Order: sequence, then C-alpha cells, then structure tokens
Amino acid sequence: MKKFNYTINGIKYRVEINSIEGNVAEVTVNGSTYKVELDKEQEVKQMPKPTPVARPTTTATPKPAAAPAPAAAAPAAGGSGAPVVSPLPGVIIGVHCKVGDEVKRGQRILVLEAMKMENDIKADRDGTITSIAVSQGDNVQEGATLVTIG
Repeated sequence: MKKFNYTINGIKYRVEINSIEGNVAEVTVNGSTYKVELDKEQEVKQMPKPTPVARPTTTATPKPAAAPAPAAAAPAAGGSGAPVVSPLPGVIIGVHCKVGDEVKRGQRILVLEAMKMENDIKADRDGTITSIAVSQGDNVQEGATLVTIG
C-alpha cells in the first residue's frame, strides 16, 4: 500500500502499511510484520522546514577574516595548521582555548552539546591554536572546522 523511510535517533526504519481494516492496520517495519490498533484519525499538519538561524554565524565573514592573520603567522614559523572538526552536529557550549595557546594532545579545547549530552572536543595533536572558527552558542554541523592547530 504505502511505504515510508524514517530515521529516528540515527536508526533507519522502512515502514510499509500493508492494509487497514477498521481501526487495525497491518504494517511491516524493517521486515517484521505487526498489527497495530489505531486510536482515532488525527489531522497531520505539514510543518515548514525550519531555517537554521545560528548556522551563518559559524561561517560568518568576521570570523574567517580574523582567522587568517594567525594562520598566516604559522607558515612563517615553518608550521602548518591542521583543523579539528566537529564529530557530530551540535551547539558549542564552552571554548577553553584562545588563539596562541599551546595545547597538548588530549587537552580539552571545546565542549559540544549534542543530543542533550556534553562532549569534550580534545586536541588531536600537540601544537599552537592558530585559529578558532566558533564561539560559545554557535550551532555546528558534523565535519565543520572548529579550531586549527599549528
């Protein structure tokens, strides 16, 4: 009859509605068949997809404009910067470093809140913070550059 694909908490579900008789529906979820009792038909309202408000702040012109100055200084010293990227989408709730700070591998440099959990973002190498692309309160996507370590 109808087929739907859902992702809930990162888990994919394929749902097929096989039949509906009265208030009982036969559905197949990821290959397993179930009979479910329907309460009463509810009106489904299509909500518009929200536009991310804070997303532009992670790539706003002022932040990258400020970042090249320290990054340009790093090559002059003979080093090159490597980005530390977000492992998952979330909100930056703590910044524990500043440009010019010396960091050690494993040192906490940021705190990212994702799925109502705080995740420490740690330096993956020893070095100097050459740029910070985020600030507290910024929404970030998976793979977004957070800081650069030279």
